[in-house]
Amino acid sequence: MTHRQDLLQAFDELLEPHRFKDYGPNGLQVEGRDEVRRIVSGVTASRALIERAVDARADAIFVHHGLFWRGQDGRVTGWMKQRLALLLAHDISLFAYHLPLDAHPALGNNAQLGDRLGLLASSRFGDQDLGFLGARSDGGRFDDASALADHVQQALGRSVTCVEGAAGTITRIAWCTGGAQSYFEAAIAAGAQAFVTGEISEPQAHYARECGVAFIACGHHASERYGAPAVAGHVAQQLGIEHEFIEVPNPA
Repeated sequence: MTHRQDLLQAFDELLEPHRFKDYGPNGLQVEGRDEVRRIVSGVTASRALIERAVDARADAIFVHHGLFWRGQDGRVTGWMKQRLALLLAHDISLFAYHLPLDAHPALGNNAQLGDRLGLLASSRFGDQDLGFLGARSDGGRFDDASALADHVQQALGRSVTCVEGAAGTITRIAWCTGGAQSYFEAAIAAGAQAFVTGEISEPQAHYARECGVAFIACGHHASERYGAPAVAGHVAQQLGIEHEFIEVPNPA
């Protein structure tokens, strides 16, 4: 058992949210009971995740996508009311870390996706240094963009969108999880031969063909499944509390 404030302090010390300019509040978003014995982690604070956390008798939830974002109108109606009502009725705390969870060098979304894909980062790029740039950890190379796309697809267990760039082998790979398609130009400038992220928008297909750098979109949710359980599991072990990752499938 640990106190809610001690849990918050452990997350803040690990993820250093003060270093980031973000789209919403990082840290404790909804205050629940003081004592925490069991924490559940997930990607998004959806009603489905909260309901399953209630069933699991969790005292706290740790997610990447919380409830509150810049630009919301602030009204507690519809889906927001439903989610908050569940949290408050069952006295469950909600912890959410967005960009800090992406950026952690070992446990964050980018680091964990790199591990999953067998990639080792050698440098960072892009706004707030969120993008990772590196190569295969085994020193190998991919024959072409199609081979890299097949590798990503097999590692994540889902189909991907691949826009091929120049022909030839690929050794320098950039990646940034989630909706980081806007980082593509920075990845090109950093010298990447391929870029892996969650989503693709219309302009990136043209950039890939014109600049000769492959673009692979593997799914927003699929690319961000690994950071939350890694961080929550690490902190839970540190504080001596129970942890469970709950997967709520999402095709995005």
